[in-house]
Amino acid sequence: MASVHDISNKYVSDYVALDPIAATNLGFAGAEDQLTDFSPEGHAARDELAVRALADVAAATPASSSEEAARAVFLERTGLEHELYEAGHTESSLNVIASPIQSVRDIFDQMPTGTPDDWATIGRRLAAVPAALGGLRASLSHAASRGQVSALRQVTKVAAQCDVWASTFFTSFVASSGAEGALRSSLDAGAAAASSAYAEFASFLRTTLAPQAPEKDAVGEERYRLGSRYFTGSRLDLAEAYAWGWEEFLGIEAEMKQVAGRLKPGASLAETAAYLDEHPRYQVHGQDGLQAWMQELSDKALLDLRDVHFDLPDALMNLECRIAPPGGGVGAYYTPPTADFSRPGRMWWSIAEGKTVFPTWRETSTVYHEGVPGHHLQCATAVYQSETLNDFQRLLCWVSGHGEGWALYSERLMRELGYLDDDGDLLGMLDAHLFRAARVIVDIGMHLELEIPAGTGFHPGERWTPELGLEFMLTRTLQEPAAARDEIDRYLGWPGQAPAYKIGERLWLAAREDARARKGADFDLKRFHKDALEMGSMGLDTLRERLAAL
Repeated sequence: MASVHDISNKYVSDYVALDPIAATNLGFAGAEDQLTDFSPEGHAARDELAVRALADVAAATPASSSEEAARAVFLERTGLEHELYEAGHTESSLNVIASPIQSVRDIFDQMPTGTPDDWATIGRRLAAVPAALGGLRASLSHAASRGQVSALRQVTKVAAQCDVWASTFFTSFVASSGAEGALRSSLDAGAAAASSAYAEFASFLRTTLAPQAPEKDAVGEERYRLGSRYFTGSRLDLAEAYAWGWEEFLGIEAEMKQVAGRLKPGASLAETAAYLDEHPRYQVHGQDGLQAWMQELSDKALLDLRDVHFDLPDALMNLECRIAPPGGGVGAYYTPPTADFSRPGRMWWSIAEGKTVFPTWRETSTVYHEGVPGHHLQCATAVYQSETLNDFQRLLCWVSGHGEGWALYSERLMRELGYLDDDGDLLGMLDAHLFRAARVIVDIGMHLELEIPAGTGFHPGERWTPELGLEFMLTRTLQEPAAARDEIDRYLGWPGQAPAYKIGERLWLAAREDARARKGADFDLKRFHKDALEMGSMGLDTLRERLAAL
């Protein structure tokens, strides 16, 4: 019988053959001009593959502790993917942040553009966009026939995203090629086809899906618990998590007021934020200025932390910082390197339309979150472990609680290491943690329509609604209005994901202190980080068990 690692490796190779978008993201060659089949038949084929692999892994006998860990990770992750499919959530997936409609657009950001052959490949993939969106329409329609449609907010917001991509993205993208003659004609034809497909998809959403979409955003406890398990890898006590979120939020808010008092005595948090936003010391101008600033800060972190706090091989030392194309939500995100590191890890910044001045105090800790020691160190370290992790562990497995928890822990770590001693940058880091604590409260509260407790200074006794969620983000955090509105749309379309940041950070901190207490004078923080990251991504319950064994 095949080993756990062999089964997992074969699953990845079989999976990318069924998912060309994943193949490009992971660096597997052979399907660069194709797009994933998002039709009901395509989803069914990928689920059938998962079911076979689950049975094979369940029947396999682990030959080592490494395989025991790999088996636990595969069964938990792939098992949840199957549960989501069985519940109908895979076919009906549509939200403003991470669903197939974004995947089709986003994959073009990851394609090489250095040669005419690269652009010819892009042209063929552009021509495949109409069929991909046709398959997606079929799945959404099939799910709708069973009564499963995303809330009206998600349908209308995604339609607006499609409008942007239809009008600007594809034509601007091919214009940057510099191609001429037959190649340019092919690219223009592909861009026109893709733009038309997105315009037609926006029309489908508005005229066909929207009339069937529920107006209510809250998904309820049953759906929420499944989403929470998927994003955390843990069966959370939601009542305890909600109460803890409030405790964490109020504690951070109190510390922020102390820091603000040093920056601008007598001012409120909002007044202090406005003061910092206008301070020349904390400003960069223009998209080029923002890109240069984050690249410089990222490069400095890589060089400073290497060999001092983390072991960073040469392959991890390249992290590109880019401005994201328009149309998506506002904020930063990270994309991992390919399996062979031929495409490096990348930090992307998506900015609000028309914005030209960027306050760095708000975003210094975000660079550490997305880059080093955050997502880049974490994801690229796992990719680098080709001798100890199978392909599923190092390339395909991602758990928000593990990954986002580590990235939030990394912001706190950089404070501990002295990189956030400036009070402006510190206030930005604390607000980042405040709004992640707010995510725990608001996400659970809105979807379960919970009561707001007394003593919080915010509508006590009322039950959460999206309107109250937005008011809370605008008045009790320092998020800019555009970002706060995007946040609420994101939470409502991605139930259970937003709390994973703070829930995951909570576990990383507890595991570190547990290891410190167990080892005493022998505790080595650098070694703890190395051992933990080299295990790759996994659910929080599995992570808790593995870290306790270090």
